[in-house]
Amino acid sequence: MARILLADDDQGALDFMRRALEIDGHSVTTVGDGNEALGTLGTVAFDVLVSDVQMPGLDGIALAEKAFALKPGLRVVMISGHAEILETARGLKSGAVRCLAKPFTIEQLRKEIRELMAA
Repeated sequence: MARILLADDDQGALDFMRRALEIDGHSVTTVGDGNEALGTLGTVAFDVLVSDVQMPGLDGIALAEKAFALKPGLRVVMISGHAEILETARGLKSGAVRCLAKPFTIEQLRKEIRELMAA
């Protein structure tokens, strides 16, 4: 199973995703913003970062860019309710990025993580 870092400023979304992914056997850590996520990435080895694109402080795209520099093998799932912002996220220079538009189902998130881990 994967070690997953969830970054989102919506506590309800964090709790929902965390519970669902833990049921699948993943080890999940949650943070409320991009700066906290970046600090956590520097101290713990994660397989997958799931990040909202729009967060206070360091946004999800800047977080992903910094995360890839820090952890080149990291896989990332970007989430957003804004399609145009997800297009920018798709342009990140890594094949290890998936994008999910809100609202998404937990099964869609699980599928993205399974596929990233299998790649």
